[in-house]
Amino acid sequence: MSDSHTIAIGQGRRVLLMDSISYITEDARGQIVVSGSHGGSAAARYAAPIKPRLVVFNDAGVGKDEAGIAGLSILQEAGVAAVAVHHTSARIGEAEDAWNSGIISHVNALAASMGLQPAMKLKEAIIRNY
Repeated sequence: MSDSHTIAIGQGRRVLLMDSISYITEDARGQIVVSGSHGGSAAARYAAPIKPRLVVFNDAGVGKDEAGIAGLSILQEAGVAAVAVHHTSARIGEAEDAWNSGIISHVNALAASMGLQPAMKLKEAIIRNY
């Protein structure tokens, strides 16, 4: 997959899958975006101005100084819910794998208020809570 595509999850709801958050466009405003990107600060800067309802990243092993999930707090400040899936549950750079296999590892407070929590299967949690 070289760009984004949409999955319908019922009742007119949709999820946008994109291997890289750099593919995000205005079409994602208010939508759920599942990306294959790491959740670092650079990735968050792509999503923040668009204001999706929820953005999903890969935690990329979290890394030094939690660099792999630093974007979650940036998006919290921007008013955007964000989660990361565990890097052992989904391949980095592959949004479809995150959607189908991802297990949530980290959430910001806005995502938690939507009912998303660590250890949940991403796809099931989104379908149930969105």
